[in-house]
Amino acid sequence: LEALRDFEGLEGQLHAYKLDVAKSMLEICGAIGARLLLVEASTSAHADAGIDLIVRDLRKLSLLAVPLGIRIAFKGLSWSRTVKDFAAAGDIVFRANCPNLGIAIDAFDIIAAGVPPEDVEGIDPDQIFLVQLSDFIGQEIRTAEEQATAARHFRVFPGEGAHSEQVARLVVKLEEIGYLGDYSFDVYNGDYLQMPPEVIAAHCVALVPQGRR
Repeated sequence: LEALRDFEGLEGQLHAYKLDVAKSMLEICGAIGARLLLVEASTSAHADAGIDLIVRDLRKLSLLAVPLGIRIAFKGLSWSRTVKDFAAAGDIVFRANCPNLGIAIDAFDIIAAGVPPEDVEGIDPDQIFLVQLSDFIGQEIRTAEEQATAARHFRVFPGEGAHSEQVARLVVKLEEIGYLGDYSFDVYNGDYLQMPPEVIAAHCVALVPQGRR
């Protein structure tokens, strides 16, 4: 289920409010049979970037998810106030030390930020709970603001953008380090919203290798 946002690093009433939101999302996960809740690193101006607070909040969320059999996948964002990439997210997950807490890796974030795919070699593959695949048309994104806009509106499917080689390198590298988990398409695109859902769904299925369906 995607995604719980602006959760960690809050205090007082804001923390209590987001905790209620998180509990509701976990209930939805349980009701629909979702086994994974994606949590995106906070972009809230109220979020404290202190590691101890972030670890506290993610550990609390993970413990709430245990009785429901739900895993938590934490994803860093380059425009976040708290955790900006998958390496930092991996450090937070390591510190929290909860078996049902891992990270999500987003191909778009890696490519747009210019992170070499080989950097995933520093991550324990068992710590990766989800890999999200997408591309974008433009050759370069210069600022965090441009990356946030492109991420929310201008993604395309792998193989349709300007960075197919980098996406392929990332998948190959993940396979080499022993990642055997799930992949998903994470393709936010305003144009796709204007097209019939069945057309996009059929297009998506056609891009998935037979062994991964």
